[in-house]
Amino acid sequence: MVKWWKQSVFYEIYMPSFKDGNGDGMGDFAGIIAKLDYLTALGIDGLWLTPFYPSPKIDNGYDISDYYNIDPGYGTMKDFESFIQEAHKRDIRLIVDLVLNHTSSEHQWFQDSKSSKNHPKRDWYIWRDEPNNWESFFGGSAWEYDKASDQYYYHAFAKEQVDLNWANPQVKKAMFEVMKFWLEKGVDGFRLDVINFLKVNDSYKDNPYDAEKNEQNHLFDKDQEGIFPIISEIAEFVHQYPDKFLVGEVGSEDLDILKQYSGNNKLDVVFNFNIGSLGEFDADKLFQQLVDTDQAYDHAQIPTLFFSSHDMSRHISRFGGGEDRAKLVATLMLTAKGVPFIYYGDEIGMKDWITDDITKMKDVQGLLAYEFGIQSNQSHEQALAVANDKSRDKSRTPMVWNSHPNVGFSTTLPWITIPTSAYKINVENQQNIPDSMLSFYKNLLKIRKRHSSLKSGHYDLLRIEEEMLYFVRKDSIEKILVVLNFSEHPKSLDVAAFFASDVKMLLSSKRTKLESGNLVTILANEAMILKEDVGDDSVKKRLCSNL
Repeated sequence: MVKWWKQSVFYEIYMPSFKDGNGDGMGDFAGIIAKLDYLTALGIDGLWLTPFYPSPKIDNGYDISDYYNIDPGYGTMKDFESFIQEAHKRDIRLIVDLVLNHTSSEHQWFQDSKSSKNHPKRDWYIWRDEPNNWESFFGGSAWEYDKASDQYYYHAFAKEQVDLNWANPQVKKAMFEVMKFWLEKGVDGFRLDVINFLKVNDSYKDNPYDAEKNEQNHLFDKDQEGIFPIISEIAEFVHQYPDKFLVGEVGSEDLDILKQYSGNNKLDVVFNFNIGSLGEFDADKLFQQLVDTDQAYDHAQIPTLFFSSHDMSRHISRFGGGEDRAKLVATLMLTAKGVPFIYYGDEIGMKDWITDDITKMKDVQGLLAYEFGIQSNQSHEQALAVANDKSRDKSRTPMVWNSHPNVGFSTTLPWITIPTSAYKINVENQQNIPDSMLSFYKNLLKIRKRHSSLKSGHYDLLRIEEEMLYFVRKDSIEKILVVLNFSEHPKSLDVAAFFASDVKMLLSSKRTKLESGNLVTILANEAMILKEDVGDDSVKKRLCSNL
């Protein structure tokens, strides 16, 4: 039996920014509950929620101060329980973000650890008399001096995000108890934040410097020896509970590293940044990553497909080209081989926000970049440009529900700026408009649900020719051809080369006709999906009646 998550489409909700249900300017569980019918109509199968635990929000929730409660800004435990019940009632599964790597510096564990060198929890974190040269991934030293104990503690990210010492069995036991708590609350799995950072090299050697890239090579502070036994233990523990799903965020674009973390006795999938974080609209690069991933992964592994998230620019802004390109990317994400993750707002074409006022910036990564820039004698304008580049605020603005004040997100000013341009791009304006971005996503998701080859078929063909990327996915029931024209010019493709019998047009991002001789004219920046049935006549009739 095929595991449910292999055929699912997930939708990422950035907790503060999806929908405010109590009028305080911040998204919450009451708001999400109010929009579950919208998500059902969209056609997604699962939700991924970013952290909702109590937190000082130095890194917007990825600095957790209590693993067993709900942040008051998002509601109560009763609200969470109501939410998960309502989601499951609609056959929507739920995976939640969990940070096993570090806690907030305000967590009681760390407060105990720093209280004395002799405290039983001192070794729950990583302390040293002298720092080495390891750098934080947010910039600056990864070591923070504690005057009271005259030692330094390690933080791979912000100084308020203190790394746990997973070499200590008590730490592992405590974090397994956390997972047990939420599994028994009914969550369907976890997205494990920066999971390849759980181990550091206990020799604490200095990291080498990469002169060519002008940056430190993080050789000894991630992907360390001993990480995979821990990953296997986590997987074994979580999979004791039926039908649970584990997604790993592995901080790498290196496919040779990524593929080591998923498969049998490991995580179910990892985020494929080698595909998802491409910085430009380039068919050749994208094709090569698809091919490399398919060749590198074994039968027990499946890639993920995403092009936007809370940590990166929205793909409609990053790739340019407006809605045509965005529809092309959406088609690839929802028809290629892999588990797709839609980022909230991408289904209506929400765009990045770039601020001209550093006081409006919320993201710690951008703020630290600005601070380092000023300290390095950059001008305000130069430092702000770097801060905007580093900042993740760009893709975290409120979901745009309508053109009313505060875009229907809240009855009061939201926690983060609403871009002036956002009011034109909203859900209300796109409902029931056949050629809107929202309608295109809905049609794509309907087609995916109806066609088994798009959910679990293998690549019968994966090819690129002159900026036209196309592939055939096939299973025992049918085969489907997906054609993606990345060029600025119309192109043609002889469909007879792929299909022995008549074909059906399932979807096109523009008005396109099948021409005589099965020659299809593919317009610039267009996505098309064509289908041919295989198998016995009864199967053919059933599939055709569902179109």
